Amino acid sequence: MTRKYSSISVETTLANGISNSATTMTVATGTGSALMGGVTLAPGNVDIFTVALDVDTQNEEIVYITQVNSDTFTIVRGQAGTSAISHTGGATVKHVLTSADLNFYTAGVATADDAIPESVVTAKADLLVGASSGVVDNLAVGTNGQVLTADSTQTLGVKWATPTPADLTLNAKTASYTLIASDVNKLITVTSASAATITVPNGVFTVGQQINVTSLGDGLVTIDSDGTTVLRATPGTVLRTKYSSATIICIATNTFLIVGDLAV
Repeated sequence: MTRKYSSISVETTLANGISNSATTMTVATGTGSALMGGVTLAPGNVDIFTVALDVDTQNEEIVYITQVNSDTFTIVRGQAGTSAISHTGGATVKHVLTSADLNFYTAGVATADDAIPESVVTAKADLLVGASSGVVDNLAVGTNGQVLTADSTQTLGVKWATPTPADLTLNAKTASYTLIASDVNKLITVTSASAATITVPNGVFTVGQQINVTSLGDGLVTIDSDGTTVLRATPGTVLRTKYSSATIICIATNTFLIVGDLAV
């Protein structure tokens, strides 16, 4: 259950007496809302709001409010070390902080309130991970350099793994070519005995994406616009000679910076 608290709850009284087995109580007419202090409880007895009956007397009892119907409350009796006893009409009803609340947060005591105990975490950088619906478990920290990776075959659905460096994919061309979206992070190799053009099209790439180009033939390779894209380079956009390379970087919408071994 989820504990709910209010700093503006207003003390009230029982409208009628209750037995030691009663599971509901009714407070003075019109005071239920003030007692809850703005707190609402989810349906299905999943939230609790703690109050004391006969506060600061020998008959004090801690109860959990789990449902609210105007001035009438569904209650769970005898909480935080107290016992369920009878209470007469006019007994005080007050929202309180109890030892059970303090244990819940400071000691991580897992009781019926479903707190996560501190003992679940055993080392620096351990992670709390959902093992299933409503179930939390510990994922031990990985080793230096590992990254957290989703893996549905694992009990917790994730694991620590050493990243595998991505190999550079080559896209071999023997003539002029217009770049496409799947060329991002690839190396376009141009093997041509005659002049060839690598065209950068409009509306294909986004800011930060890059494509590499290299010349493996004797023909000069020129990086060119499709007529609408803007190319920025110095001194020009031609790969200087055989085995020269350049990187085309999208720096703004349809604007590209070309850096590398370039010529006019």
